[in-house]
Amino acid sequence: MRLDRPVGTWLLLWPALWALWVAGAGRPKPKVLVVFVLGVVAMRAAGCVINDFADRDIDPHVRRTRDRPLAARLVTPREALVLFALLIGAALYLVTRLDELTVKLAGIGALLTISYPFVKRVFPMPQLYLGISFGGWSVPMAFAAQLGSLPRVCWVLYIAAVIWAAMYDTIYAMIDREDDIKIGVKSSAILFADMDKLLIAVMQLMMLYALYLAGDDMHFGRWFQGGVIAAGLLFLWQQWLIRRRDPAGSLRAFLNNQYVGLAVFVGILLQYVYKS
Repeated sequence: MRLDRPVGTWLLLWPALWALWVAGAGRPKPKVLVVFVLGVVAMRAAGCVINDFADRDIDPHVRRTRDRPLAARLVTPREALVLFALLIGAALYLVTRLDELTVKLAGIGALLTISYPFVKRVFPMPQLYLGISFGGWSVPMAFAAQLGSLPRVCWVLYIAAVIWAAMYDTIYAMIDREDDIKIGVKSSAILFADMDKLLIAVMQLMMLYALYLAGDDMHFGRWFQGGVIAAGLLFLWQQWLIRRRDPAGSLRAFLNNQYVGLAVFVGILLQYVYKS
């Protein structure tokens, strides 16, 4: 479930918090906030479990993943599926406390999450599918829960979250590139080859521009703009960290993205606090 590695939870939680604060005009409903925080934790854990189930015969051949419980045969596939079912059940129970539109979107999100580990076997850029299915789906769900509708700014934030997830997971895939090539696993890090750093920079710029458009649509001022600028500076640091394409630098750059999400959220939060 990776509960001992919360960075993945933060990376999924930040877009949900962006959306909840924007949709709630700075005051998200307490019940909705609690459901989303707990739901993100449950869904991230469920995603890890089903991913490890699908990769149980691949992970033993990758240095970074060979010690995972399923790869090391410390738990059985049946035990993993039971745990996955419990986590999905908990997440769906939480979302049923909300409105019908949010429940429908949650059902779509659950199907997308389940499909991700299997789609990545055939899709050459699974990091993009991760963003579409897992990294950003909480955004339209948050708007549905708060407003009962999906305005334009919702989809702009969703696009920003999708691009961000595709970018940071590409950096993550750089860690395993050599092992993935040997065993035939697909990833954007392999697809991009020696253009990886350039295309990561392109995705970083696209994500920042999507955030700028969202802020412009909401008539946000200098506090939000400051958060976006801070995220841009963190992206520059990430480019420095991946300059040699070494696993240690790539891991540090990936982990740094939790602060990108935080910077954007602080910008949104301060925008509503000071309304400037």
